Amino acid sequence: MNYQITINSANTVDEIETYWTNDDYIKLLEKFDYPDASDADASSLRELLFMAISDFEPKEAAVIVLEYKLSEHLNEGQIHQISNDMFLDKVCEEYPEIGLHSTLFHINQLLFKAYNGKFPNAKATIITVTIAPLESENEMQLTKENVLKLLSKGLSDSNLIKRLFDHAMNENAPFPEAEDVLWDLTTVDNLNYTITTSEYWLNKEDIIASEFEGVLEIAVDVE
Repeated sequence: MNYQITINSANTVDEIETYWTNDDYIKLLEKFDYPDASDADASSLRELLFMAISDFEPKEAAVIVLEYKLSEHLNEGQIHQISNDMFLDKVCEEYPEIGLHSTLFHINQLLFKAYNGKFPNAKATIITVTIAPLESENEMQLTKENVLKLLSKGLSDSNLIKRLFDHAMNENAPFPEAEDVLWDLTTVDNLNYTITTSEYWLNKEDIIASEFEGVLEIAVDVE
């Protein structure tokens, strides 16, 4: 199926403001020994958390937040190793399990802001795009894999996704990694999409065309 793709905007951000909830702040405040966090005014929770975090050594704080978010995915040794590595590198870009990159980004940026830059500053990219079918009414909601394949023609050949996943991006081949490469994909009308990913995977400079056509081949099961 042929599509017309229009890149409406591409922005670089250093946090996703809606990621951390008030419930997260309250639970983290409790872990950082702040009493009666649930009684605090909701608008002050983030500031209170930053104050509470600052009473701890950065590595200790990193362990606490990592355990809070990733204890079901990482063991104690892995958490302590990451807490060390976070001072030197952007672990949210380099960790071998790309399925954890998104959560590691949010943890890194929370600590970066709490400690005024003691942790490396990572970035995310938010793209709004219109993807309109040229031959029929738009009845299908596109997946992350679909969207990445359709974006291929509008991205520079130096883009990391195209270099690492060349076959999957340009052929009718499975691309399961797309679920982790794109952190979030939302739409309200199956036409206009908002994409959130790491600047590591896709930055504004990677976009070399604002309007282009793409072809999506949908595999059909043969009985």
